[in-house]
Amino acid sequence: MKPYNPHEIEPRLQLQWEEAGLYSVDENSDKPRKYVLEMFPYPSGDIHMGHVSNYTYGDVVARYSKMRGFNVLHPMGWDAFGLPAENAAIKHHSHPALWTYQNIDTQRASFKRMGFSYDWDRTVVACDPEYYRWGQWIFLKFWERGLVERRNSPVNWCPSCATVLANEQVTEGRCWRCNSEVEKRDLTQWYFKITDYAQELLDDLDQLTGWPERVKQQQANWIGRSEGANVDFILCDMAGNAPAEPAEDDIITVFTTRADTLFGCSFFVLAPEYKGLQALVAGTEYEQPVMDLVEAAKKVSAVERAQGDHEKHGAFTGRYVVNPINGEKVPIWVADYVVADYGTGAVMAVPCGDQRDFEFARKYNLPIIPIILGEDDPLFPQLSGQQGRVVTEVDWPQAYAAEGILVQSGPYTGLVGGKHSEGEAAIVAALEEMGRGKRTVEFRLRDWLISRQRYWGNPIPAIHCPQCGVVPVPEEDLPVRLPEDIDLAAGETLATHAGFADCTCPKCGGKARRETDTMDTFTCSSWYYMRYTDPHNVHAPFDPAKTNAWMPVDQYIGGIEHAILHLLYSR
Repeated sequence: MKPYNPHEIEPRLQLQWEEAGLYSVDENSDKPRKYVLEMFPYPSGDIHMGHVSNYTYGDVVARYSKMRGFNVLHPMGWDAFGLPAENAAIKHHSHPALWTYQNIDTQRASFKRMGFSYDWDRTVVACDPEYYRWGQWIFLKFWERGLVERRNSPVNWCPSCATVLANEQVTEGRCWRCNSEVEKRDLTQWYFKITDYAQELLDDLDQLTGWPERVKQQQANWIGRSEGANVDFILCDMAGNAPAEPAEDDIITVFTTRADTLFGCSFFVLAPEYKGLQALVAGTEYEQPVMDLVEAAKKVSAVERAQGDHEKHGAFTGRYVVNPINGEKVPIWVADYVVADYGTGAVMAVPCGDQRDFEFARKYNLPIIPIILGEDDPLFPQLSGQQGRVVTEVDWPQAYAAEGILVQSGPYTGLVGGKHSEGEAAIVAALEEMGRGKRTVEFRLRDWLISRQRYWGNPIPAIHCPQCGVVPVPEEDLPVRLPEDIDLAAGETLATHAGFADCTCPKCGGKARRETDTMDTFTCSSWYYMRYTDPHNVHAPFDPAKTNAWMPVDQYIGGIEHAILHLLYSR
């Protein structure tokens, strides 16, 4: 028997397949269509066994479907922008484009050696100007519709990558790419207003019948819908007196899902990023400790701080607010377990019912006032009939976070407490009547921060004019191309490259500066699967008729790590 020689047989047969166009898609076929998609790889070098595994799964599905009589769309491309290419180019005194395209050629050759059934005529490469032109066009369309915003806010900063990161790109306080500790900085950045779609993204999870349940659950948790109320606390002056007619600046609003626990609020907490915090303590003996805590909090990610399992640190501000439900004054603290990304950045601390507040109160000797109990609690007989406060401290090992009966809660004592309870409804109604509260819905999801302070990315199509402000690049001037003559090894950036940064305002014709931030690479990977359906279109990102004929994707093979990144952004 003649031995099987893969080095002779496989290339010969693969060439025959290619010459016959065996895997090219026939748009005019009357066969039922099937779209098989694998996540497109990053060209960081040759493929490895992880690639082989992932793309073999997809090839099995594609070939099986083709043998069952389907007209199969099975494309491949490259997610080609990003930091690894730029960093590698700097290290090797090369150019990111050269490094990237060399790796693409290497990977393509390996994919072909594997015999994968791709329609290579539909290849999409994110760093090709004919592709990223349409990413810029999409940006402009978002901008036209009010879905793009440029604002100053605290952001995640990776000192190693020298760029900002979206919340989803910070893992346990570290950069998702290089694992460096992430810092907080105040910068003016570009955002996509994904929060405008928070409820729709949540509702439509029910329509994703083929998606794994754990992916849908991760997205639901990340979107994080909470029903509750905004409650207005009144800020006291430096002498501790509350104004009779509070101005807007005298009101600090908190979001809570447990307004029923207001009678247990024994202190008030502000996030280190809270706007106006410094003004609260300026010129006082409390200023330095508060500012020291603010600086220390910058070294811990918002995600890690919010998880609640690290040691909590706080500082008293010397100021007080008035609890609207009972008129009591409670001290204002700043603490690193509160984050400005969620709610209002201010928290009414109820240590008897919240474990994080409980631990903080224990550490700083703050009162733990029982206001919700189970009927089997030893304190219940003593407090169940008490509208006034009898007990202001308990010897509990932990907070009581469950539902129960309200005690020591004024006229609401005896009502059932908990989320959506009669006690919660009654207290919110009372707050609304006095003009100090309003029922509302809050989401954990924050707007998508897309600005990146690096060269190798899709340029943001905006121009800064001293006369006209920030104006969009006209569509007819797209794409805004990256300069090829940049010297990254010498430290040159888009901001210092005069040939790129200096430009003319399209509105007034005066001297202007081009936006020198580039887009997050996830903007490129959030629509590539639609470009595959019409990859050579020079008039639009894709023809809706062609895209609708193939979409939705029938089988997607990709990593679970993209559950709240690529898969959420794509939706």
